[in-house]
Amino acid sequence: MNRTYVAKPSTIERKWHIVDATGVPVGRLAAQVAQVIRGKHKPTFTYHMDCGDFVIVINADKAVWTGRKEEELIYWHTMYPGGIRNISRGDMMERTPARMIEKVVWGMLPKHRLGRATIKKLKVYAGSEHPHEAQNPTPLKVTK
Repeated sequence: MNRTYVAKPSTIERKWHIVDATGVPVGRLAAQVAQVIRGKHKPTFTYHMDCGDFVIVINADKAVWTGRKEEELIYWHTMYPGGIRNISRGDMMERTPARMIEKVVWGMLPKHRLGRATIKKLKVYAGSEHPHEAQNPTPLKVTK
């Protein structure tokens, strides 16, 4: 009789990957990064465990939007009367590109304790420099 594999915290192996976002569409980048930090690329994936790898995204400021997504607005509320605010995706990408990539990846993760633990394994940097050289990250190919 075949048994379903269930990962245990002691058997989870985490690796470090690095992704260059230069010229890659933001949504495609986020979808593939979310899959890796969640652990869905591994044969040992267990849906209720945090078994994903760490991902470093560099050159976040050089990622591109396709179509007219750059003009779309992002809304939020400050919880004060009349506190509705908005900013276009393009403007947010110019001001804080790392935060924009994090926000898009967060939208593709589960919105509970597992998702909050998973998003901590994402490191995004606007430029090509990052402080994680000691982890010896392996390049992760993102399809364009």
